[in-house]
Amino acid sequence: MHAKNRLPTTGNNNNNNNSPSPPASPLRSPRFRFKTSARFAHRSFPHRFAWILLSVLVRRQGVLLFVPLLYFSSMLFFPGTPQFDVVSGGGIKPSMAIGSVYRSPELYAKLRRDMDADNSTADAISTVWKRAKGADWKPCIDKSSGGLPESNGYIYVEANGGLNQQRTSICNAVAVAGYLNATLVIPNFHFHSIWRDPSKFSDIYEEDYFVKTLENDVRVVNTIPGYLMERFDHNMSNVFNFKIKAWAPIRYYRDTVLPRLLEEKVIRISPFANRLSFDAPPVVQRLRCLANYEALRFSNPIFEMGETLVSRMKERSVNNGGKYISVHLRFEEDMIAFSCCVYDGGRKELEDMIAARERGWRGKFTKPGRILQPGVNRVNGKCPLTPLEVGLMLRGMGFDRSTSIYLASGHIYNSERYMAPLLEMFPLLQTKEMLASAEELLPFKNYSSRMAAIDYTVCLHSEVFVTTQGGNFPHFLLGHRRYLFNGHAKTIRPDKRKLALYFDNPSIGWKTFKRHMLGMRAHSDSKGIELKRPNDSIYSFPCPNCMCRTNKTDDPKTSAP
Repeated sequence: MHAKNRLPTTGNNNNNNNSPSPPASPLRSPRFRFKTSARFAHRSFPHRFAWILLSVLVRRQGVLLFVPLLYFSSMLFFPGTPQFDVVSGGGIKPSMAIGSVYRSPELYAKLRRDMDADNSTADAISTVWKRAKGADWKPCIDKSSGGLPESNGYIYVEANGGLNQQRTSICNAVAVAGYLNATLVIPNFHFHSIWRDPSKFSDIYEEDYFVKTLENDVRVVNTIPGYLMERFDHNMSNVFNFKIKAWAPIRYYRDTVLPRLLEEKVIRISPFANRLSFDAPPVVQRLRCLANYEALRFSNPIFEMGETLVSRMKERSVNNGGKYISVHLRFEEDMIAFSCCVYDGGRKELEDMIAARERGWRGKFTKPGRILQPGVNRVNGKCPLTPLEVGLMLRGMGFDRSTSIYLASGHIYNSERYMAPLLEMFPLLQTKEMLASAEELLPFKNYSSRMAAIDYTVCLHSEVFVTTQGGNFPHFLLGHRRYLFNGHAKTIRPDKRKLALYFDNPSIGWKTFKRHMLGMRAHSDSKGIELKRPNDSIYSFPCPNCMCRTNKTDDPKTSAP
């Protein structure tokens, strides 16, 4: 039987495997030879002496004796308090780089008086950030009409990870099923040891609405027919499972998965999170857009709870015209443990982090030779911001004590201690636990994905969204907010490498710190509308695949195949 499908016969297959080979290493002379030159002759005597000494040492292979001298000399020229990086097996590794030590509490104590006395702060939340002329966009997703050809078989996927990683799986599964003209079984949510949420698809999303929205593009069913499952003793583990590499191109599904689907009529793909390349043809992107922005709608309990909290935030923001900002804070115990960063919790913090790593990633961080470098991680901007650091950053960016903030987060590590300074700086801060009663949150309390979905809803409708750590949650919100707000939404994405330097500068004053923060805030929005590049996530950059320009009357729908 011939496969009935909608595979394009022309177009770019976006082969990502044709990257050029790295250049050959340059040939090196067998021995280091010192050559004088006109430039060298003009150098001072100390420079020439040091260069001659170094050349002699290298020629005589004495460089290993010279390294300790360099190290102790650098200690004299760059004094400071060392940050000790932990090495598995009990060793330590000192880090002297500026920004490698967590000194934010000292900076807060130094800047607090001038910060509170600063009356020059503008109404930051109401500031209209510049928008590119004629750059407004609108949702623009073609929907098919008419019937579908006979299905080539059933695809069953297991969506792993948390709420938004599972969302990636769902949208990619819709795209693959539609591309192969297959019937998609409602994705199964894999239970993860970190999130520990047993929720099913229908607990998070409106299943009937999902099926109805996609009915002319992709068949979606709840179960595989019994007559097919008889071949596998009604056991999904007996169904052939594809182990697909991450970011596989769509042609892999056409060339490898489709033939097996036609043969077996039922296939399984597990795990299925990031198993489809972002660089895909328009027919695939259109289905991703349709699934993410139109078909996926939170279940009624989540939707109603989220809308209730949005209304309450607007009521508490009456002094700002009902506008509030949302902050996605990742300072949970497991996030800190995975980052391998050190704060100021002493022995108790160290023990907590060791225990958390073993609970979530048994043996991953204790392998022989594994090096933990918290100082290096901080300098490289990989450490989660503390609530205090978020508060300092926002106050420097012009948000004053009257700003209404919605804080989206899981359980903050040592929250009583770490949240205190943030609440001092922003007394109008709210969380879902503060906005809703215990009874209202009871149906969601022990389900991390449902709680995250409530946070997602409140952040979606905020005037400004602040992301502090990256990950799937902010990436989806960036795109969704752009989709809702004409291709543009106010977003703050701080440069954490620069923040590490500012927070570790004991001599910085409030005016200088504020100038840096205002510059960082301006840079967050300097690009205006951002169009998707080939390898960008379509879930963060919906333009132009999911949207059309509003200033063109004859604008073709770029999401069409």
